[in-house]
Amino acid sequence: MTKIMDLMEKRAKTWNAAKQFLDTHADANGNVSAEDAATYDKMEKEVTDLTHNINRLQKQEQIDRMLSQPTSAPLTMKPGAKDEPDKTGISSKAYRTAFWDNIRKRNWYDVQNVLEVGTDANGGYLVPEEYEKQLVQALNEENFFRSLAHVIQTQTGTHTIPVVSSHGTAAWMDENGLYPESDEKFEQVSLDAYKLGTSIKVSEELMNDSVFDLESYISDEFARRIGEAEEEAFLTGDGHKKPEGVFTKVAATADATTEIANTSITFDAIMDVFYSLRSVYRNHSTWILNDSTVKALSKIKDNNGNYIWRPSVVAGQPDTILNRPYCTSIYAPELAAGNVPIIFGDLSYYWVAERQGRSFKRLSELYAANGQIGFLASERVDGKLILPEAVRGLSVKVSK
Repeated sequence: MTKIMDLMEKRAKTWNAAKQFLDTHADANGNVSAEDAATYDKMEKEVTDLTHNINRLQKQEQIDRMLSQPTSAPLTMKPGAKDEPDKTGISSKAYRTAFWDNIRKRNWYDVQNVLEVGTDANGGYLVPEEYEKQLVQALNEENFFRSLAHVIQTQTGTHTIPVVSSHGTAAWMDENGLYPESDEKFEQVSLDAYKLGTSIKVSEELMNDSVFDLESYISDEFARRIGEAEEEAFLTGDGHKKPEGVFTKVAATADATTEIANTSITFDAIMDVFYSLRSVYRNHSTWILNDSTVKALSKIKDNNGNYIWRPSVVAGQPDTILNRPYCTSIYAPELAAGNVPIIFGDLSYYWVAERQGRSFKRLSELYAANGQIGFLASERVDGKLILPEAVRGLSVKVSK
């Protein structure tokens, strides 16, 4: 924590120095010489590098807290008391033991009957319930968007959500008059269960090494690969056999963006995006953009001469744009003609539906010539922005 605070203080000082340099070296039109621009860019790069280091250390802290949690429940029963009854199905201790024995190819003929309750349609096995929680936690750490979205779990492949498309209203009325009729109008949004998978390979030497933590290795690899693919789809997916991304939805929704003529973003344009949201959404909103767009916004001032981008100087509090937090992603579109490079909204209205039961399948022969064992890991998930009015964006006009 001390190191993070030191870096945040250093970043704040560097940023203040960069702002002062720009203010003192710019002419009346805000232009600077090529030499001064190079100096400022160097200072700005230092701020960006410090930001990346702060984010990396904060993420490490989150992972350390996750790994420091107890791996077993404390003893709460009196000595001699009977143990609590074991759970059934894929939640049972027997299934958990059999699952990992199967993964390591131990006691092969003893585990088959136990694993039958978790057999999936493709010949793999559903992961034990406790391990699935570990996978989900790792996904949340890897994919920032999950913490902003509303995540639900489903038992079936398709989940239908009733959405209010227009609200009822109240009206003034005469004493003893009839109450006006004004009903809510509902639409339905369907969330499917698209399959997302990866192939993880482990050497036979590591598989046979009793010290090697296979569970953590698979969990980390699953989260990294699946988390990256999820993040890309939740942001820019086209909805064809994958989730529909929030940037995709905003770009396709009429009147959902403030259009600018070129890649020069102005304060007025950002304010138009900010106030295009109703306050009920704006007060819970987050910006999403990529790092290069943040760099462009960091140079913009409001009408009082204050920069709209502000670095945090308090550990645990995010950097802000117009006093609202932002997240960056390499999958957010670039600041270029025809793109929507910035979105702003209450992303809890983006729903992620994940089907319970992630599946693993061992491949013993396919990579045997290379001395490796393969594992097919998959999940079923979908995502949609169920209330488009909760998110707005900035678009760049298509060049002719």
